Amino acid sequence: MVESLSGIPPFPPEKAALRRELLAARRSLSPESRRTAASALARSALALPELAGARTVAAYVSVGAEPGTRELLDALRDAGKRVLLPLLLPDNDLDWAAYEGPGSLAEAAHPGKMRLLEPSGPPLGPQAVTGADAVLLPGLAVDRRGMRLGRGGGSYDRVLARLERAGAHPALVVLLYDEEVVARVPEEPHDHPVQAVATPSGVVRFTP
Repeated sequence: MVESLSGIPPFPPEKAALRRELLAARRSLSPESRRTAASALARSALALPELAGARTVAAYVSVGAEPGTRELLDALRDAGKRVLLPLLLPDNDLDWAAYEGPGSLAEAAHPGKMRLLEPSGPPLGPQAVTGADAVLLPGLAVDRRGMRLGRGGGSYDRVLARLERAGAHPALVVLLYDEEVVARVPEEPHDHPVQAVATPSGVVRFTP
């Protein structure tokens, strides 16, 4: 069982085992459950002051059983935000391009193990993320300290390191299902805490 804030026994310390468990739980969700969750997640995220006040938001296109982001992307754009989406580079680093609506997405040139959709506009360079006021991060879980468990590919670890080197301090927000806000996840020295998590049920904030 995955440990939750309600006091279920703790996770095994191994990240790989925890990732398998969380991914299996996502795959078990029905398409209807995912659609309902995506709509509720968009409403929760849009209520965040960090997004309401942002001019530029770095986001991502959800894939597979991830919490859906497509509705949120369109809502952010309709609200006048500049939305940046990632372009996966051959070395797993991320470039960025502006989101110009659903018709502007195309299959990734370097899809890796997953079929990714990316913006088809001109690349802005990996440093473009440092100009964002808020960065929406994918993940598998976040714990009560704000520590995030990613999928293990390292792309967003590079993004977070790039922000730190640039002295940029955008709001970091992870998008999750409700049960993925947990008591504790394993952490490593390079892991960065986030400020908030948006789930279909609402927002969880973390204090430094």
